[in-house]
Amino acid sequence: MDYFSTEKAPQAVGPYSQATASGNLVFVSGQIGLDPATMKIVDGGVEPEAEQVFANLKAVLGAAGLAMDNVVKATVFLMDMGDFQKVNAIYERAFGGHKPARAAIQVAGLPLGARVEVECIAERGA
Repeated sequence: MDYFSTEKAPQAVGPYSQATASGNLVFVSGQIGLDPATMKIVDGGVEPEAEQVFANLKAVLGAAGLAMDNVVKATVFLMDMGDFQKVNAIYERAFGGHKPARAAIQVAGLPLGARVEVECIAERGA
């Protein structure tokens, strides 16, 4: 099994890796709006957090030699489904014309008080 990590994304806040691969699939752990330099949630609400989430995802995918176009499935976790449209607009910019399968779920809580978290599965060598 391959493990991937980068200092360009926040270090894991628990006993897990930023990403791991099995076969041609790379599983990227959920990313929240942590600034990798400060390890604190970015200020300003759900939109800056979502921007940071996708910057973190891109960095972890990059460590595995992949890009957003390699993502085949994403899961978006929201503290408030009322933020769906705001996060969806940032999601759409992050992926451009690429449209992986996706689920969006409202949750009761996220690590460190985050408002949004995104995990994804990407394919390499395709």
